[in-house]
Amino acid sequence: MREQNLRRGILLMVATTFVFSVQDGISRHLAGTYNVWMITMVRYWFFAVFVIALAARRPGGLRAAARSEVPLLQIFRSVLLVAEVWVMVLAFVALGLVEAHAVFACYPLLVAALSGPVLGETVGWRRWGAIAIGFVGVMVILEPGIGVFNPAAIIPLCSALMFALYSLLTRYVGRRDSAATSFFWTGTWGAVVATLGGFWAWQPMSLGDWGWMGLLCLFACLAHYLLIAAYEAAEASAIQPFAYLQLVFASMFGMAIFGDTLRPNVALGAAIVVCAGLFTLWRERRRKIVGGSA
Repeated sequence: MREQNLRRGILLMVATTFVFSVQDGISRHLAGTYNVWMITMVRYWFFAVFVIALAARRPGGLRAAARSEVPLLQIFRSVLLVAEVWVMVLAFVALGLVEAHAVFACYPLLVAALSGPVLGETVGWRRWGAIAIGFVGVMVILEPGIGVFNPAAIIPLCSALMFALYSLLTRYVGRRDSAATSFFWTGTWGAVVATLGGFWAWQPMSLGDWGWMGLLCLFACLAHYLLIAAYEAAEASAIQPFAYLQLVFASMFGMAIFGDTLRPNVALGAAIVVCAGLFTLWRERRRKIVGGSA
């Protein structure tokens, strides 16, 4: 039964990364014409409806889902995720899907580096070594100090830092609140913040692009649903490495649809980052099994 659940969890995670990649491609398409803030706002409206409907079906309904012991932290992490979405969509437009995702792939390493100061976890020399190697990979992608360096490459790096902090805060509030509560606050408060930031930037949208917007909202909700199902089917540490497939899928879409190119330094740097991230995840899983330093 455990092997079947693991297999199901892996398949769900692979499906999740594929759907997220499609979502990112649609976001890039729309952001090339319309304001990023407006796109995010409409997306979050649908997301809020999704989480409210999901919460209403759970035991205790909306009241149970909204009950939080750390409401201010829940609001802060919700605001942080909205800001991260804004920044990452800007990165898609500025750099393309390939390079944006190549840099963003370092976020698990940022989670590992920040787990000490944010969560009070012990960070051993092996984890620090993997973090250092991962950032060598990021530097290979960014190519600092040479003439072809694109300052826009800092945008997905900022997005990765924001998402890492969001992930750590999600773990932190998870000590006090249920996953259903965190998900509910993410969708509802995220919609409030996205509306405050995007309502002033409203632009008329063509009928065809409303179709793309509908698909974006549908894929966003589907991706989150698949992610929840994946984590319910198997342990996060077992299926998390497959999340790196999003880099592969996004690169395929970027090159096939948007004409992005995979420069040699980006491929090499992304490979270094992914290997360092996989080692960090493997060490985390081994530490939970046998104990000891990270």
